[in-house]
Amino acid sequence: MTASTQPPTQPPSERRQRRDRRRPKRLGAWTVAGDLPASFRYAAQGLAYGFRSQRNFRIHVITGSLVFALGLWLGLPTEQLAVLVLTVAAVLVLELINTATEAVVDLAIGRQFHPLARIAKDCAAAAVLVAALASLLIAVLLLAPPLLARLGL
Repeated sequence: MTASTQPPTQPPSERRQRRDRRRPKRLGAWTVAGDLPASFRYAAQGLAYGFRSQRNFRIHVITGSLVFALGLWLGLPTEQLAVLVLTVAAVLVLELINTATEAVVDLAIGRQFHPLARIAKDCAAAAVLVAALASLLIAVLLLAPPLLARLGL
């Protein structure tokens, strides 16, 4: 092959630019929330949606607040209060994940019935139930002894 019949070699940067022009631009999640305050704003909107639209989320928030207030009134040590906060937070997180799962499944299948959609929704709800029952047990174990002592029983 002579020099005139060889394809011209392009520098790597030009090849990359040509290749990038052929690919459609992908929007990553990082482009949606361009800054940290926007990320916190979106998270706050998710919390607000969960509180407004999910009765069980409101029940968990109120119950968790009462349990924490009871722990403060009983003078629980910091470590035990931290355990209460973590267990209540776990229930709230799972409730939000359950809500998100239900929304995504509904988006994907619409108003149709699909057995896999039912399994996804039921398992997400079961995760909340397991966490709520464990949280209840932890609260009883931590709160019952000092409450009984305070009541003189």
